[in-house]
Amino acid sequence: MSAEEEENAAELKIPDEFLKAKCLMNCEVSLILEHKYEQLQQMADDPMNQMSQVFEKSLQYVKRFSRYKNPDAVRQVREILSRYQLAEFELCVLGNLCPETVEEAIAMVPSIKTRGRAHDDEAIEKMLNDLSLIKKFE
Repeated sequence: MSAEEEENAAELKIPDEFLKAKCLMNCEVSLILEHKYEQLQQMADDPMNQMSQVFEKSLQYVKRFSRYKNPDAVRQVREILSRYQLAEFELCVLGNLCPETVEEAIAMVPSIKTRGRAHDDEAIEKMLNDLSLIKKFE
């Protein structure tokens, strides 16, 4: 992206370093922080391994807003969304917000319809159905 172009996430006009960055969904961050929390709990006797308030608040936040709790479900969500050649941040927005309709998905991530590899409504509907199945059977 050139310096003259204005950034616009709706059209996926974001700097290259962000397009190439690995994004994590809240549920993935939750799994990572929960693992770290367990490690810290095991070393709780050592005063140097105390949890910070920021860590605790971050863990509370991602646990509260994670749509998927089961590690297998988290992996399946990423696998399903990866099949649709989404940008990382598109994948994370859809995985975090779990839209229920095609219209909601497009409103949340307009670039899924405006990029060169625009998905038709049927493909988006199938993606959303696959995600809802994971949530239902979690």
